[in-house]
Amino acid sequence: MGNLQACAEILEAEDDASMRQEFDSEKERLSKALAAHDFHRMLSGPYDRKNCLLNIHPGAGGTESQDWAQILLRMYSRWAESKGFKLELLDLQPGEEAGIKNATLRVEGEWAFGLMRSEKGVHRLVRISPFDANDRRHTSFASVEPFPELDDDVEVEIDDKDLKIDVFRASGAGGQHVNRTESAVRITHLPSGIVVTCQNDRSQIKNRASAMSVLKSRLYARAQEEKRAKMDSIAGEKKNINFGSQARSYVLQPYQQIKDHRTDIDYTQVGAILDGDLDRIIEDCLRKESLEAVKSNA
Repeated sequence: MGNLQACAEILEAEDDASMRQEFDSEKERLSKALAAHDFHRMLSGPYDRKNCLLNIHPGAGGTESQDWAQILLRMYSRWAESKGFKLELLDLQPGEEAGIKNATLRVEGEWAFGLMRSEKGVHRLVRISPFDANDRRHTSFASVEPFPELDDDVEVEIDDKDLKIDVFRASGAGGQHVNRTESAVRITHLPSGIVVTCQNDRSQIKNRASAMSVLKSRLYARAQEEKRAKMDSIAGEKKNINFGSQARSYVLQPYQQIKDHRTDIDYTQVGAILDGDLDRIIEDCLRKESLEAVKSNA
C-alpha cells in the first residue's frame, strides 16, 4: 500500500512513463492480494484448511447414473489436479456395463475441504443417452458428499461392537495387482448404517486404517449436521441447513446450460466445467453462503 501511495504522489507531481508502469504493476499486485484475502475470508470454517474426502454415489437409474457418477469423478479429479492438490483414490467400484457404483477420493492440500464443501448435494444430468439405441433423452442423478479429513486429536467415539468388518478381493482399476489376496476392507457402522469401503492398497491393514479414517469423518459430519438441525429446530428457523441439498443441474440436451440451484446462477461453459473448470462456480457458491450466514446472524 505504501509503495502504491508513493508512486501516486510522484505521478501527481510528474507523469513519468516508468513510474506509471510501476504504479500499474503495484496496483495489479495489490488488487490480486485483496481479492485473495476476500476469497479466503469466506473459508472460515473450523476444518476448511483440511484435506477433503469426497464420496460420489450414483442415484437410481442403473448404467445411466453410474456413467454420470464417473463423469463427476473425472470432473473433480481434473479440478483438483489443476489446483495442485494430491489425489488418492481410496475406493472405486465399477458398474457392470459402464461407470461406477461408488468412489471415494482423497484430496490432499490446504483449503481442499473448504473449497469442495459447497459441492455437497444432488447433481442432475439431462442428456441424450449414449446407452439408448433410440437416442432418447434421460435424466440421471448422483450424490456428492465432501468430508473433512480429521486429525487424530479430534475425538469421535466408535465402539468396536458397532462395527461389521468384511474383507474381500479388490476389483476394478488396479485390480490386477491387488486382487490376489483379500486386501479390500468394508466397514459397516451398524447404528448409522454408514458403509465405507477401501481397496486402494495391497495391504489389508492400510486399507482398514483408511476406511476407519473415512468412517470417522463421516460420523463427525453427521453429528455436526444433527447438532445444527436441533439448534435450528429450537430457534424455529431452518437457516442454511438445506444449502447444498439440491446442488446443480447439468443440461446437455436440448440446449447446453448448467444451473446452480443454491445461487440461481446459469453457466454456459458446459464443456469447460465438466472438464474441471469449477473455480467460478465454487466462488459463487461460497460467496452466496457467506452472505446468507451474515444475514442469519444479523
